[in-house]
Amino acid sequence: MKILRQLAIILIIAFSGEVLSKIFHLPLPGNVLGIVILLCLLSLKIIKLEMIEDISKFLLDHLQFFFIPAGVGLISNLELLKSKGVAILLICVISTIVVMTVTGLTIEFLKRSFKI
Repeated sequence: MKILRQLAIILIIAFSGEVLSKIFHLPLPGNVLGIVILLCLLSLKIIKLEMIEDISKFLLDHLQFFFIPAGVGLISNLELLKSKGVAILLICVISTIVVMTVTGLTIEFLKRSFKI
């Protein structure tokens, strides 16, 4: 029963994010908005970590299963990958380098700012 209660909390927050995204026509996806809502609720201690700890651990332990639909989507679009594969690979490499560079520079800036 405890797991179902914790799952209900997570689902209600995720659903709230989706509803808010649709009602206010936000450019932010509902699932991202739900994560932001969850972060705010945890930060403000409205929801305590213990209230969602077990289901969170379960979901993180089985995270690989959430990638199955994406993998099936890739396989079903194999022709697109064959025709645009080099461009997609190049975009992935360039975006990875940009993200790693920006992250590194941000960390260096924060370390200098806070003298860590």
